[in-house]
Amino acid sequence: MIYGERIRLRGVERDDIPRFVAWFNDPEVTEGLTMYLPMTTWEEEQWFENLSKRPAEERPLAIEARLENGWQHIGSCGFHNIEWTNRAAEVGIAIGDKSVWNQGYGTETMRLLLEHGFETLNLNRIFLRVHESNLNAVRSYEKVGFVHEGRMRQAVYKHGKYEDMFLMSVLRSEWNSPRVGKNNGTSPHP
Repeated sequence: MIYGERIRLRGVERDDIPRFVAWFNDPEVTEGLTMYLPMTTWEEEQWFENLSKRPAEERPLAIEARLENGWQHIGSCGFHNIEWTNRAAEVGIAIGDKSVWNQGYGTETMRLLLEHGFETLNLNRIFLRVHESNLNAVRSYEKVGFVHEGRMRQAVYKHGKYEDMFLMSVLRSEWNSPRVGKNNGTSPHP
């Protein structure tokens, strides 16, 4: 497991499937995700069965928060499309448990993922795509050091309209900077 202050990251287990199905069928949870159709338990079970075919570094991680009743599964995260030659990877996160939204768990998770990506996986660039309208996520990513690289115009079609996507990244040199990342968690932007 990978431990943070209030969270830990662990491998996804079969017992997590019912929570994933509930979360990813909730329109509020999927609002900022590129999911369009309802998900069935059968589909999620098939997804779980295929995890063993993925490289270990690209398997999703369950996010657990230390709450008053012990560790509680609140979401998932992980790296995708790792380019080992370029030492780059895309990162994704979803906090599915709405009872813990806006409490900093996403920010802490992303900070822990960056540490894992740079210090364990030896990545040089970690990037993500985020819906322009997902302002809470954008602020959270900026807080841990992500920099805006660009805008993909009308990249997503959802709810009958097109929306732009922001492309954001953090470089290892920025993560090691005294102004960003592991040292103090502040953004390089005013």
